Amino acid sequence: MTHLQAGLSPETLEKARLELNENPDTLHQDIQEVRDMVITRPDIGFLRTDDAFILRFLRARKFHHFEAFRLLAQYFEYRQQNLDMFKSFKATDPGIKQALKDGFPGGLANLDHYGRKILVLFAANWDQSRYTLVDILRAILLSLEAMIEDPELQVNGFVLIIDWSNFTFKQASKLTPSMLRLAIEGLQDSFPARFGGIHFVNQPWYIHALYTVIRPFLKEKTRKRIFLHGNNLNSLHQLIHPEILPSEFGGMLPPYDMGTWARTLLDHEYDDDSEYNVDSYSMPVKEVEKELSPKSMKRSQSVVDPTALKRMDKNEEENRQPLLSLD
Repeated sequence: MTHLQAGLSPETLEKARLELNENPDTLHQDIQEVRDMVITRPDIGFLRTDDAFILRFLRARKFHHFEAFRLLAQYFEYRQQNLDMFKSFKATDPGIKQALKDGFPGGLANLDHYGRKILVLFAANWDQSRYTLVDILRAILLSLEAMIEDPELQVNGFVLIIDWSNFTFKQASKLTPSMLRLAIEGLQDSFPARFGGIHFVNQPWYIHALYTVIRPFLKEKTRKRIFLHGNNLNSLHQLIHPEILPSEFGGMLPPYDMGTWARTLLDHEYDDDSEYNVDSYSMPVKEVEKELSPKSMKRSQSVVDPTALKRMDKNEEENRQPLLSLD
């Protein structure tokens, strides 16, 4: 075991070896192979290329060197293309702070039986008058940056539960193609995290319909890890034990405290509120809308038409059934 693996338990070391092809004897060579590819992309500013940083990308791509490098390049390219998102990329940024305090995201105290961190989102908590969807995405990315410092989570990964209870049609109409693209690129294509499952619960028909819109643009691996439970919490409990879930998800624990993770990041600044103009942070989405291209998205730039959504088959059986692959 090298010093780069010092934070891993014996069980996680074995998991890294078996599932991720991590070999302590070749670890430094693997890292250097990825680092040597940096010169092939002079258009990207690689702000970090230290061993520990590159290692998380190797783990996210099971030590396939080129795939790890591509993810590393996309990580920095995403930040170059969306500079305004990362100008004030800290927990005390007013928009990020408001999103964090409303539980975007939340994190449960207990890991699941695979050692994965369970993130939770209560979609209806979004207060459109106080912060934007971009602020929510920034808060999630910032939280992942903090959590991925833990080498155990680099190996074991994350699970996400999204509760759509009371999420209104008006709120859903803000989930534009450009906003969804920004989120998909930031989370699926540009971040070194392993997501073992994304669980929708209590989703209304229009969220199910919206999922059918974005489904073709998700990677096959991502699609296999999305579970649409609806009101059937028993199917959720088959995958995540109710003993570690709060009561909102039919679990045995007390209701989730939305400020739990925010207090961890903000510490003594949690209660120090400052004024924030929600209209002052709209630039990134507008810029994305300008830059949408048929090659990159292959779909319309317009807001999803509510009438079209209503025409969609909200009973589509294929998507309503949970897909049970967690490989």
